[in-house]
Amino acid sequence: MPPLSALAPAKINLFLHVGPVDADGYHPLSSLVAFADVGDRVTVEPAERLSLTVTGPFGAGLAAEPDNLILRALRALGEATGTGEPPLKVTLDKCLPIAAGLGGGSSDAGAALKLARQALGLDLDDAALEAVAGVIGADGPMCLRMRTAWAEGRGDVLTDEPRLPPLWAVLFNPGVPSPTGAVYRAYDAGPTRAADRPAPPVDWSPAAVIDWLAGLRNDLQPPAEALTPAIAGAVQAVAAAPGVALARMSGSGATVFGLCRFSEDAAAAAASLSAAHPTAWVAATRLAAA
Repeated sequence: MPPLSALAPAKINLFLHVGPVDADGYHPLSSLVAFADVGDRVTVEPAERLSLTVTGPFGAGLAAEPDNLILRALRALGEATGTGEPPLKVTLDKCLPIAAGLGGGSSDAGAALKLARQALGLDLDDAALEAVAGVIGADGPMCLRMRTAWAEGRGDVLTDEPRLPPLWAVLFNPGVPSPTGAVYRAYDAGPTRAADRPAPPVDWSPAAVIDWLAGLRNDLQPPAEALTPAIAGAVQAVAAAPGVALARMSGSGATVFGLCRFSEDAAAAAASLSAAHPTAWVAATRLAAA
């Protein structure tokens, strides 16, 4: 069988409302999640045993990690099917920054699970595969789906949202990590908000959706900015870029997205940001419902 390959797209939290931590140590949340047309690339091929090779511009940060989410997900797949570790050689071309608020690790794992199902000829439907993806964390099922959805509960209560129009955006990462655990601890130390789900927009045109999103928030942005001042600078830089209508941090950071009304605006914003910040990671992208 020839190698199988798939894009593991970046996940963008268009808004993120977070409630206070519950008795079990989890934060309820509400978010509208979309996926970009940029991301990592995962390739699998038959082998004698399970292995993972990490390449790409951000590969060095993961190469020595023994418990990558891809390996955890594939071992969980073997346990769920009673077949043991899948005999697959997995290659991850790591193109997204690490600890960037883009769900990269979960998206990598989701792509690997789908490819493994195909490569091994497993009789598992998407619901069963989502259950396996859940072992890597709350982002697992949504990143396995790879389509726009409302995420609630701990992020595991998903409702597809096919009405979201294609949105053009620029992604900007200042080159600093933003560890999720530290951001949540900083959030807990300050005033917390509610995990409220807003009423959807009446008009789903791109301009109306951007205006609607402008009235929402990412509750993790203030604590992330306090911990990592470079994030605040990134938000300001993206907001000032030509053609950007809304700038906001994604997830727990440090990546900032800027929504634009036209593809030309996203390209111009990316060019401007790349020129002004040559060491940053910048990408123009399209967010779509599926």
